[in-house]
Amino acid sequence: MAQPVEWQPRGVVGTGSVRKHTPVGRFLPEGPLASLVERFWTISWDLRNQSPRIGETLPHPSVYLVIEAGRSGLAGVNTRRFIRPLEGRGRVYGVKFHPGCFRPFWTESVHALTDRILTLTEAFGLEGPRLEASVLACGDDVPAAVAVLEAFLLERLPPPDAKAQLARSLVARILEDRTLVRAEEVARVAGMSLRSLQRLFSEYVGVSTKWVIQRYRLHDAMERLEAGRPVDLPALALSLGFFDQAHFTRVFKAFLGRTPTEYARQRED
Repeated sequence: MAQPVEWQPRGVVGTGSVRKHTPVGRFLPEGPLASLVERFWTISWDLRNQSPRIGETLPHPSVYLVIEAGRSGLAGVNTRRFIRPLEGRGRVYGVKFHPGCFRPFWTESVHALTDRILTLTEAFGLEGPRLEASVLACGDDVPAAVAVLEAFLLERLPPPDAKAQLARSLVARILEDRTLVRAEEVARVAGMSLRSLQRLFSEYVGVSTKWVIQRYRLHDAMERLEAGRPVDLPALALSLGFFDQAHFTRVFKAFLGRTPTEYARQRED
């Protein structure tokens, strides 16, 4: 049975009211799913008689299985900022797969899912709607809902896939090693050609190595800017692998809709 765990989210835009009003529960898988699933999660909100709020995230290089009344689906890697208005009362349950590790459950390249959301019927046939009904029937009984999701995946447990685990390990290395700012450096660490690395990431992760590097470095930038301390933007840009501050600012604004300076100024207390 998956176990609850404290978790510091990365990629969530802003640090204040949206997080306060949308508590997130996270559960680590155990047993054979641990190498494929990063976590089960749920998020809930109750904004009745309150103004709607906007949830924003800079997504991770992962595939998600999401269960929500009227909005369930299988979501590939989202290359853009995810924006979701929150109002009324609601709850979402989900599964976040380790980067590269949904591919063993699938029949084609994960790149075909990038920037797409399949209905559960498209993804799993008639078993998809049955899964949705079973999870939604749990209501706010979070352990029961997680157990349903866990059982669904265990019934479909694929054979071991060495390439999936290689992709997972390389994405983890990019996340942890801030000195990796070029795809060529990741290829050298992996002991493979750049072309082979790009094929692996396209088929198993769904996006390019460069995209993963840039996304994680932007997560790092967000954390620095949210800390509330003065930031040397030219130095930050260079440390994250950008050519200069102007390049960093262009990329940051393209993904987050505001410049680093504007983001720091709008940081919520």
